[in-house]
Amino acid sequence: MRRRRRGAEGNGGLEGRVGWWASTFPTLAALALTACAAQPQAAPSPEPATPTASLTQTPAPSPTPSLTPLPSLTATPDPYAELTIEHLRTRQYGSQGLTVVQEGRIAYGLTRAYFDFESDGLQVHAFVDIPDGQGPFPVVMVLHGYIDPEDYNTLSYTAHYANDFARRGFIAVHPNYRNYPPSDSGPNLFRVGYAADVLNLAALIRAQAGQPGLFEQADGEAMGLFGHSMGGGIALRAVTVSGQFDAAVLYGAMSGNERWNFEKIQEWSGGQRGIEELGIPEADLQRISPIYFLEGVQAPVSIHHGAADSQVPPEWSDDLCARLVALSKPVECFSYPGQPHTFVGEGDALLIERAVEFFLRYLRP
Repeated sequence: MRRRRRGAEGNGGLEGRVGWWASTFPTLAALALTACAAQPQAAPSPEPATPTASLTQTPAPSPTPSLTPLPSLTATPDPYAELTIEHLRTRQYGSQGLTVVQEGRIAYGLTRAYFDFESDGLQVHAFVDIPDGQGPFPVVMVLHGYIDPEDYNTLSYTAHYANDFARRGFIAVHPNYRNYPPSDSGPNLFRVGYAADVLNLAALIRAQAGQPGLFEQADGEAMGLFGHSMGGGIALRAVTVSGQFDAAVLYGAMSGNERWNFEKIQEWSGGQRGIEELGIPEADLQRISPIYFLEGVQAPVSIHHGAADSQVPPEWSDDLCARLVALSKPVECFSYPGQPHTFVGEGDALLIERAVEFFLRYLRP
């Protein structure tokens, strides 16, 4: 606002006019002064000064800048973090315990027990075949391949492998996995949940080995994996993320490349399965796929594949074998001419003989 200028009026103007009058009429001026001196006048009573209002400019307050708070920086959740190989390598495994559901004798001097164990808060069903005699016995976990859960039976096609290993002096453990009745249902994207069930069960067996109970006769320091098809893929993930296994047999196994796996699963299912898995970014697929982390494999690996397999391409096993050889990992690789996805006859018998010899070499050196 502009300051208004006030006219200042003092007595300087009056004195100038009196001085002019006296100098112009000196005689009259003298008479006037004499008359004034001859007639004394009472001094005027002082009047209180009337304050004159002055206009003072009050500066307008300058606006205080308001600070706009910055949005808080919140990390974007990684939806696939718990599926990655790195996460699976760092998380803890174990179980709150197990409950024996049924136990009895079966053929060939074996004891079979059905039990439930806790895995990531789920109850998962399994069975174990235990040989007669004095332990401790090495442990082989038998991992079955894909069967529609609606058609699954605990004593499925892989039960005979468990039975064969137990007859040769191994404790053979066969988990159903989550989502396979009568197990609880749980998350299983990329079948990582199945691998978690296997790793939790392995940690439980190690913890209870030699203690009174179901695994009293188990050697917790000698544990192998035998996986067919999907079970072979689960076994590969397990040995890629954990050093608690001493040997692994992969039989007609799925790939460690999840893109290859789920493209094939889409083909098998007529496009009904694998949609979610193939919809994620390639960079995340690679974080999840064991094939890119084989440097972490510590266990010796034995690879078996039927040359006439029309379901899982034999080239996948060839690729895995070449990669492990290039990394100087202990690996042996076998192709079975004329054998389909699930071996039959002499091919099946030869597979068991080679697997037993391999486990004896590394679990009972």
